[in-house]
Parts: sequence; structure tokens; C-alpha cells
Amino acid sequence: MPEFLSTLSVQRRPQPLALMEAIVDHVVVHLASALDQECLKPLGMATGRTMEPFYGALIQRLAAWPSSRLERLKRCWLSFNLDEYVGLSPGDSRSFAAYMHAQLGCHLDLSPGQLQLPDGTAKDPAEEARRYGSALHQAGGIGLQLLGLGGNGHVGFNEPPSPAGSRCRVVTLQQATRIQNAGAFGGNPDEVPEQAITLGLEEILAADEIHLIVTGAAKAEILRQALLEPCSAEVPASWLQHHSCVHLWVDDAACAHLPLLS
Repeated sequence: MPEFLSTLSVQRRPQPLALMEAIVDHVVVHLASALDQECLKPLGMATGRTMEPFYGALIQRLAAWPSSRLERLKRCWLSFNLDEYVGLSPGDSRSFAAYMHAQLGCHLDLSPGQLQLPDGTAKDPAEEARRYGSALHQAGGIGLQLLGLGGNGHVGFNEPPSPAGSRCRVVTLQQATRIQNAGAFGGNPDEVPEQAITLGLEEILAADEIHLIVTGAAKAEILRQALLEPCSAEVPASWLQHHSCVHLWVDDAACAHLPLLS
């Protein structure tokens, strides 16, 4: 067994919805413990259709907290999203800022400053990327980072090739990624912005713990490459092998090419 797999924490469920419930269980315990110990570091948040059941379940779970404790959490909340499209304003329903407000912010009554994302309308996107990376560093870095896995191996919008030392920057999205994200743009990949600002592998790998969420048979082969093949800029997710605290959350379909995890 590869050394990385011996330290990898794997949580497997038959179906995606059951998987999301299990992830929420972990995140809620993490939030409660950090709040009690007064050491709640910023959360690293992800977006997309895969994550919608997560946010729905998280809101339901937090609503069951005593009101005083929930208010403490709201006051302490600070999260940094992985990425944002260049050219989309927070008021654009297709932006990740709008997604986070709809999925989380409006339910917890969080201010925009508590849900940090890059400014997609910044006049100088490269400078905005530097500012965003610096803001994360000044906030103490990520405590718990949620990640999805792109069909070409990207995490965040770190398209291949992406070295492990890549930092927050402007990236050009590959056509496969634009196709994958076309659902929010009327199904037309040509409407998906060509560029985005993304946290780099360096910021992601600096998180205290990383939670990689992978569902569906279409991700089975790229997940195998990311976990079992040597680290490579051509499969950016493979750099997660360098992290000492990675949790893999996977359904049966996505595990099809990983007999070692059966």
C-alpha cells in the first residue's frame, strides 16, 4: 500500500446524500469543539451542485443548536472560498458570492465580510488575487478545508498543470471545466467566464485538515490517479499526497478504481 494511503482517513458511503450527512456530522463536531476551545480558524469553503446538499444539511443541523451557542458561532464565523469567476459581480446569480449567500449567508445572517471571496469585478484581477491570498494569510490560514475534485484533476480552479507551490492567482479555465460548470449558465459552456481567481495549492496545502469530497463514477479514474500515481502538476489533486491530514469522503461509484479502499 502506498505510504500516503496508510495515513488517509477514508469515509465511504453507498450514496452521495448519505455521504453529505456524514460530512456535516464531522463539520458540526469540528465547529462545536473549536468554538468551545475558542480556536475557530477560518473555514475553507467550496461551491457547486455537489455541495448544495451539504449546506442544506449544515443549516438544519445548526438550527438545532441552543440559540446562544448559534449566536456565538455567527459572531465568530469567517470563511474563505476557493475561487470566483473573473467578471461576475456578487449580485450576479451565477457568481460564487451569490451562491454562498443563497446557500449559507442568508440562513445564518452572515455579513459579506464573513463570507470572503475574491472580487470578480476588480479592475486588476492579478492584484486582487494577491490581495485575497494576503487576506487569508493575515486571518491565520484555513483550519478545515472542503474540496471537490474536477474531472481533469483540478482542486479549486487549479487547472493542470499546477505545481504544488502555486499561489492565489488568475487562471484560464480549460474547456472541460467550463463544460462541467455550465449548469449555472443555462447549460452553455461558452457563457462560463474564461478566467477565475483561485487559491493556489500552497494555500490549500497549508490548511490544518483537508476534506476531499468525490462522488460519481465519472470521477473514479481521476481519483485513482490523484491517490495512487506519483504527484504531478498534470493532476493537481495529487499534491494532496503531501498533506498529513487528508480525509477522503467518497461514494461507492467514485471508489470503483480503488480496490485498496474496498
